Amino acid sequence: MSDEFRKNLLGPEATLLPAETEVYQHLALGQEALDLVAKHPTSSLLWAILAEEAWAEGRTIDSYAYARVGYHRGLDSLRRNGWRGVGPIPWEHEPNRGFLRALYALGRASAAIGEADEPERIEKFLNDSDPAAKAAIEA
Repeated sequence: MSDEFRKNLLGPEATLLPAETEVYQHLALGQEALDLVAKHPTSSLLWAILAEEAWAEGRTIDSYAYARVGYHRGLDSLRRNGWRGVGPIPWEHEPNRGFLRALYALGRASAAIGEADEPERIEKFLNDSDPAAKAAIEA
């Protein structure tokens, strides 16, 4: 973890979500997110994967819905782990990536369905969370 996020004297400390070890293990074994999400409904990572899969298949509304759930589950987890609505959520901390991926997917899908202010708000939120996240997700 870079010192940039650990020692931010000008603002709140970074929020670091706990690892979802069981989810990672099942995914590594080739299990599908759709099969895992009922057992792990609070996992932003699984909802983000479902949003990405739906997007890749051209199912924009499904992608939006999955991303919206992942986003809200992620907010719940962030708050349980000390986040107070502001502060870094670093991409380099792997357990944060599910939330950041869901956030990105929500912005993309909300733009695709023509939501007025949501894509801009999400873009700002993603950038405020970690300026490197968008490029990492798109890579």
